[in-house]
Amino acid sequence: MHDPRALLDAETDAVRRLARRGYTLDVSALEDLLSRRNKTIQSVDEMRAESNQVAKQVPQVARAGGDATELKDRARQLKEEIRDREEEQERLNAELRELLLSVPNLPLDKAPDGDSDEFAVEVRRHGTPPAFPFEPKDHVSLGEAMGILDFGRATKLSGPRFSVARGAGAALERALATLFLDLHTRQHGYTEYSVPTLVTRETMTGTGQLPKFEEDLFKTRTGDRDLYLVPTAEVPLTNLHAGEIIDPAKLPLAFTAQTPCYRSEAGSYGRDTRGLIRLHQFAKVEMVRLCQPEDSQVQLAAMVEHAEACLAALDLAYRVVLLPAGDMGFSAQLTYDLEVWLPGQSRYREISSVSDCGTFQGRRANIRTRDADGKRRFVATLNGSGLPIGRTLAAVLEQHQRQDGSVVLPETLAHHTGFRVIQPDGTPQE
Repeated sequence: MHDPRALLDAETDAVRRLARRGYTLDVSALEDLLSRRNKTIQSVDEMRAESNQVAKQVPQVARAGGDATELKDRARQLKEEIRDREEEQERLNAELRELLLSVPNLPLDKAPDGDSDEFAVEVRRHGTPPAFPFEPKDHVSLGEAMGILDFGRATKLSGPRFSVARGAGAALERALATLFLDLHTRQHGYTEYSVPTLVTRETMTGTGQLPKFEEDLFKTRTGDRDLYLVPTAEVPLTNLHAGEIIDPAKLPLAFTAQTPCYRSEAGSYGRDTRGLIRLHQFAKVEMVRLCQPEDSQVQLAAMVEHAEACLAALDLAYRVVLLPAGDMGFSAQLTYDLEVWLPGQSRYREISSVSDCGTFQGRRANIRTRDADGKRRFVATLNGSGLPIGRTLAAVLEQHQRQDGSVVLPETLAHHTGFRVIQPDGTPQE
């Protein structure tokens, strides 16, 4: 959420930057709401001052033997007027908050222009996409042929866009999560957390999923209590320090967690309906960092490297791209995507987004620290996938497949699975 005065003080720049991501800031509506809210606050303050003065005059008049009837009537009138104005102030505050919560973060000028992945700028590539002497299969054909993935039974259980992993497939999922968490905690300096995956509306609002993206969330209701299933561990991890002031000496903070993630994928029907690419439920290891605002770009570069290390450890070919302003997430001011090569599709596909959110989420969740002069300020927050289990499993199967339908795992992963090869019938082999 933005400071409305900051948006208006930098009106031209804010309008320009928001337009780059396809958002039109209603400056007139913002100015009108802010003006009416401020006038109401001023009016309430003036009436309270008068009310206090009248309250002092009543006993003075009474002690002097005078008639305080008019003063008492005025006191009652002021009480009613203050109540009405306070109700008006609350209504205007709610309208202003609703408007501000709908305004996305301001993209940095470093983000290229454009509104889709076609405008992403390639930064670098790692590895060479494998060249097969046969027609490579996609992960669905491989996994179902080996019996380690079962989308039919998943559909029976829960409907479309769910998956079941079996035997070596389930072991592979577990091993991937362990590998990623080991890398992040032992080499990259993150503290591992186990966090709730049902969270409050306030928690979702803090990271920007609400109110704008409610239709893309799963929600459960028990009695009069609503809880949301997290779309990513970014939500609980970032909000761990909501409403707190963090000692600057402890920054940066680095958190990681593996959680199930739930997304309704509203508006995406017909896209990526086959396989593990776009599911309603999937597992993911997430990275989150909190830091001083001026350090966010350095932290962003480090997080991109940490996500890359996960792909490199699996001997996967991938590339890094800088997203255009119009294709970034709601809370991001700058985002790098990691795209892994999928032979079954003969293209790079997004496997991780790493975003610098500046102080956008810090302000929404009221997470603060202090600057060098001891003045309170909002922290910068960053988040990134490190990595999603399903999409990574798909890439491992496709890039490391052999002509006979088997898959040879990279050594780093075999260390965690206890086997190096998955035979065509799904049998693991050391």
